[in-house]
Amino acid sequence: MNKTPHGSARVPFWLRWLIPVLLVVTWLAIAGIGGPTFGRLSEVSSNDQASFLPTGAEATEVRDWQAKFRDTNEVPAVIVIESDSAFTPAQLGEVAALKGKLEALGAGSTVVGPIPSEDAKAVQFVVPIESAGEVKEVVKELRAEVQASAPAGMQTFVTGPAGLAADLVSAFAGIDGILLLVALAAVFLILLIVYRSLLLPIAVLFTSVFALCAAILLVFGMAKLGWIQLNGQSQGILSILVIGAATDYALLYVARFREALTHTTNRTAAALTAWKAAWEPILASGATVIIALLCLLLSDLNSNKALGPVAAAGILCSLFAALTLLPALMALLGRAAFWPFRPKLLPETEREPELVTGLEGQKGLWRATGSLVSRRPRTVWVASVLLLLMASAGVLQLKANGVPQTDVILPASNAVDGQDALARHFDAGSGSPAVIVADEAKAQDVLAKTKATDGVGAAYLLAEGSVPIVPGAPAAPGAPASPTAPAVRDGKVLINATLDFAADSNEAENVVVALRQELKKIDDGALVGGVTATALDTNTTAQRDLVTIIPVVLAVILVILMLLLRSVLAPVLLVASVVLSYAAAMGVSAFVFNNIFGFPGADATVPLFGFVFLVALGVDYNIFLMSRVREESIKHGTRPGILRGLGVTGGVITSAGVVLAATFAALGVIPIMFLVQLAFIVAFGVLLDTVLVRSLLVPALAYDISPRIWWPSKLGRAQMDATERVRPAAPEAESAEAGIR
Repeated sequence: MNKTPHGSARVPFWLRWLIPVLLVVTWLAIAGIGGPTFGRLSEVSSNDQASFLPTGAEATEVRDWQAKFRDTNEVPAVIVIESDSAFTPAQLGEVAALKGKLEALGAGSTVVGPIPSEDAKAVQFVVPIESAGEVKEVVKELRAEVQASAPAGMQTFVTGPAGLAADLVSAFAGIDGILLLVALAAVFLILLIVYRSLLLPIAVLFTSVFALCAAILLVFGMAKLGWIQLNGQSQGILSILVIGAATDYALLYVARFREALTHTTNRTAAALTAWKAAWEPILASGATVIIALLCLLLSDLNSNKALGPVAAAGILCSLFAALTLLPALMALLGRAAFWPFRPKLLPETEREPELVTGLEGQKGLWRATGSLVSRRPRTVWVASVLLLLMASAGVLQLKANGVPQTDVILPASNAVDGQDALARHFDAGSGSPAVIVADEAKAQDVLAKTKATDGVGAAYLLAEGSVPIVPGAPAAPGAPASPTAPAVRDGKVLINATLDFAADSNEAENVVVALRQELKKIDDGALVGGVTATALDTNTTAQRDLVTIIPVVLAVILVILMLLLRSVLAPVLLVASVVLSYAAAMGVSAFVFNNIFGFPGADATVPLFGFVFLVALGVDYNIFLMSRVREESIKHGTRPGILRGLGVTGGVITSAGVVLAATFAALGVIPIMFLVQLAFIVAFGVLLDTVLVRSLLVPALAYDISPRIWWPSKLGRAQMDATERVRPAAPEAESAEAGIR
């Protein structure tokens, strides 16, 4: 009687066709709704500085008080007209004629100016723009009008908060299209090379894109309801993270599906077998990243809080797509997904090879890697650790204490050039005064102390009915030192102080620190805010977040790994390896930023974002590896299981690492310093983790420790007991044999 081929039993229609088709149709409906929503994210997204401020900082309190002194939500645009020589009376007349045109375009309150510089080589206007309108479009019109109307041969700039915001929006313009296209093209090319199949890369990309559509729909809804605050930064990271994570999870499932097809001719059975084998590591991986990202909610920075739930929502959708849509597609396609290199059914004797060393059945790169690990485990892991420690030394050169706002935008910017022109011809801090909130009863004492503070050029009380000053607006020249009717709101007054230093300089920050210390001696409730104070508070909060959030993330990851691996020692070593990998990535990044890219520094949040992404995503690959190693160790023993697990996961994890690195590298097409730096850190760190840590360090360390790696689980104890039972028997056997001879 002939044996029935494995997996040839008839599968019910509902399982073979109905459920897969329903899943695909459901995801098509989600994509049909979420896809068009992608273009609507701008409705709920804001790149306003308020979305980045630390919620409990003094500068934020000042901003809230300033809102009470303003009847409108206006953003000032500062227009600078610069000449190589002093303005003539005729030229000043031409410039003065601009005021009416500017008021018509600004659509805000009265335009301030023209204000000539002391050297008579520049003139500035302050044009309030309604923030509720299209600031970018208004700035564009202002630039066109000023350039057309300014005297011949002069340079014109539209800068200030409105100009910088407009250029920032322009820099983010590629997020909706270019970034996504570059990322998808990179993923498709890599998958094409790896699988040498047209259909499978398309199926994986469909999974990633549909996951992104679902994530966009979810994020749009949360932002619309006011649950989260969306900005261009988190929007760009969302797209990259979803595509990279969904592709990684898809690759793990595809590897298991391909393996299952070598054991059965039934495509549905293969899809179910692959799902049962892949769901636990995929779920553990996704949960690790989601919880790590949600730890950002502990931050006091709004920019961090905004990214946490946005990115977590993206990972959640990636997880569901990889565990529902992709298995459904594979169940429908079967072996055809791998055409023209379809996996062949193996003879039953070859499906579960009997392992002695763990290298049986392996060939090429991963057999060589496994052989190296098994022959020189201690040499391999010690050398790997030393190499990582050497790279980590560079982290001391990382200048992550914030960068001037004018350095955030990498390409040429009219607003950035305008800030330079302001600094050349006007007081260094005139474009961004420090703003002080004081009690009405102590206003004059606070004002006097402010003027007497080193680094303060001028200070005055905001008068009732005068043009309100907001962060970034230049102080009005000739403002009365003691207005007869100061503006008062809830017993508070505003004082604007022009600093002697550029607003984004360390010297200006030192003046703010001094003002806060001195003014509180006079008025306990005195607050100092403005652009400089905001940068200072943001950097201080970011440093505090590092100390607060990093231990929480590590603890969460450690617990998840312990639950997955049923061990204590293995998770501790894995977390330590990923932290060391992160330190090495940051060390190399610091060298590249300082000596190759020539960046003046890094945003204060870069180390934290780099940590969250690298540690959470780096643990992914260790989860993929060690979950398979544990599975093989149960069958064949720890050391053969390590080599077997390394061999069967080597190709898929390396492919996943290259895909994730390529998708994050795509962030570099957005010319924002923070995103370019994050792109390099994560891309390099993922490759380092994939190539060195996961391929050499972790397997060699686990091989050297052997069964004790699973301590204190039963798996480790059983194998150690078995080893101990064999070892004492050997000398006795040798003695008995010698006696017989």
